[in-house]
Amino acid sequence: MADATQETTYLTRAAYERLNAELEQLKGEGRREIAHRIEDARSEGDLKENGGYHAAKEEQGKMEGRIAQLTTLLQNAEVGEEPPADDGVVEPGMIVTIEMFGETETFLFGNREIADGDDMEVYSERSPLGKAIDGRNQGETIGYEAPNGKKIDVKIIEVRPYEG
Repeated sequence: MADATQETTYLTRAAYERLNAELEQLKGEGRREIAHRIEDARSEGDLKENGGYHAAKEEQGKMEGRIAQLTTLLQNAEVGEEPPADDGVVEPGMIVTIEMFGETETFLFGNREIADGDDMEVYSERSPLGKAIDGRNQGETIGYEAPNGKKIDVKIIEVRPYEG
């Protein structure tokens, strides 16, 4: 269930399960493995000049950061159906094609974690553009204020479910 002090993040069921499995692996096997590497490096002697020890400690810090990130993300996740309805409405988990400044751009709407390594551009529903198009329909033209204060018109060309 989402924490009232954090913003809710939409995740597909597959993304939620994948991230939860990653979290469990990091908290269990990952922590044991890094602790073993630190202990092995520590046994080599002088810690001031022990590159293996410092590298393992740095990796441990990164891993603990990822654990904290995943914990917060999963605690505040809204898990959606697979995939969202193909009804032309912009919502998290959809691939959206827009026209802006005379050019088209296609992106995944929602959280980057949904894409699971896909190189597709991702726009959060909390971004200025995301807030402007969230809940809007294919074919609509929306004006929104960019972070620099300029008013920008965006036409929603196509909306379809992300099935990655």
